[in-house]
Amino acid sequence: MAGKVKVFHLAGERIIAGSRHSIKIPAARLYNDTPMDLHAEVFHGVKPGPTLLVCAAIHGDELNGVEVCRRLMGLIDPLQLAGTLIVVPVVNVFGFIQQSRYLPDRRDLNRCFPGSERGALGSRLAHLFSETLVKNATHIVDLHTGAIHRSNLPQIRVDTTNDEALAMAESFGSPVILHSKERDGSLRSLATELGIPLILYEAGEALRFDYAAIHAGVNGVQNVMKMLKMLKGRRTRKKVTPVVAHRSNWIRSESDGLVIPKVELGQTITKGQIIAQTVNPHGVELNPIRSPYHGIVIGISNIPVANEGEALFNVAQFEDNEDMDDATESVDVFTEAYERKPT
Repeated sequence: MAGKVKVFHLAGERIIAGSRHSIKIPAARLYNDTPMDLHAEVFHGVKPGPTLLVCAAIHGDELNGVEVCRRLMGLIDPLQLAGTLIVVPVVNVFGFIQQSRYLPDRRDLNRCFPGSERGALGSRLAHLFSETLVKNATHIVDLHTGAIHRSNLPQIRVDTTNDEALAMAESFGSPVILHSKERDGSLRSLATELGIPLILYEAGEALRFDYAAIHAGVNGVQNVMKMLKMLKGRRTRKKVTPVVAHRSNWIRSESDGLVIPKVELGQTITKGQIIAQTVNPHGVELNPIRSPYHGIVIGISNIPVANEGEALFNVAQFEDNEDMDDATESVDVFTEAYERKPT
């Protein structure tokens, strides 16, 4: 059977059917001439199928996706695989070393695609990743977390008008799918240009492990692989039926001072509900912040101080009350299925 599958070529390497191959692609050098590589693990199956690229840490401080990739690689047997799986746990190797979202010149790698051979560091790294890895993929799962000091409810961001990408999003099993157009210079924008369906998984906080988010991410990628018929078997874990939110908005602090939150990540809120209070560090008068929306809290600031206008809560909004009820149930099922413990 292995003979029916062609040898897979990546970065000048040959990967035979039914094997795993580790590939280090020279990317750049540090100031002390130490080489920096893009490290990809390739699992080439024994049956024909898609080529799925799973990548993490395009923002170097977003660590949950790195652990998702590490755990995923321990579960894949190329002798039981149809198609090819390419896993890149750390795309922004510079930011990862520095525990920073950005590259050394403070550029955001996810605004540098498709890049160029002769541009700045971010542009060159984006070009290398695009030409060597992205263009070899038929499908992509891009793993992210919230920014520093912000936590995200596990969610999939996708252009819901792309039917193939939406099918991937629905199979993943996160409680919320957020309709989201790609930003210029992002990996999503490049994938759209190339006609490659991509979903973006957002979960947890930068520089922290969120074990529920990690468990859900590992199972979610496997669910996508089963939907693509790369793996056999049913979807893992208790089925979470995601609900599509067509928009989200940040609720901002209305005054300066300490922030006392009244709601949690994943909680359903109603229009007019008091979701936080602010107070002067020397004062006693509490100033309420009321939600202008019905929705579910999918992002939250973890810093208990804020200036007027700072973003505090990201709220996903749904088309009608029925969708809202379904989304609430989906979050409850997800919370029950994934415990927050270090296993």
